[in-house]
Amino acid sequence: VTVVFERPPSTAITSTAIEIAHAPKAAANSADDEIVRLVHADSRPDEIRVVTSDRALTDRVRSLGASVFGAQRFRELVDPRDR
Repeated sequence: VTVVFERPPSTAITSTAIEIAHAPKAAANSADDEIVRLVHADSRPDEIRVVTSDRALTDRVRSLGASVFGAQRFRELVDPRDR
């Protein structure tokens, strides 16, 4: 699991379960651009699932072969108490 932020977190996040990434430069949609770059660079984009409710990002990553989970659907998957 990779989590992409617009900018580096103010406090470092360390985890053995997730990888933290951030856009090279903080700007509008920069995290989206970084997600698209990561999907495009992967040799097996069909194995990538992007969690987003952003329609433009959905279209961009699907065009590269990735699948998309809506944010609410993902939340229900990881925390069934939210249903």
